[in-house]
Amino acid sequence: MTGKLVRLSQETAVDKRDETIAGIEALLDDRDKLQPHIAAPFTPEEEVFGRSLVETEADVQKKLAQFTQLIRTDIVESQAKKDNMKNYVNPYSNVARDGTFYDTKQ
Repeated sequence: MTGKLVRLSQETAVDKRDETIAGIEALLDDRDKLQPHIAAPFTPEEEVFGRSLVETEADVQKKLAQFTQLIRTDIVESQAKKDNMKNYVNPYSNVARDGTFYDTKQ
């Protein structure tokens, strides 16, 4: 599951973003359900596997953080485009009105 999370978090295609987010959430839910079943004592092979999982967990956290940051950046850019469009359509909407002149036709 950790390998699937790494591969899924590397997909940055905007058109598949909803599917990617749904897949990541499903894998995280499945992984949370499996974690309580991990119990000691461990065999030497399980210890080696566990150490490799801990190492890849840092990579998963980093990839998910990058994916989240990419989404946040896209949201901020989208909001900026929306604000710029509003200012283009109505350029006098953000003018400070201090009471010296007030146009009632606006």
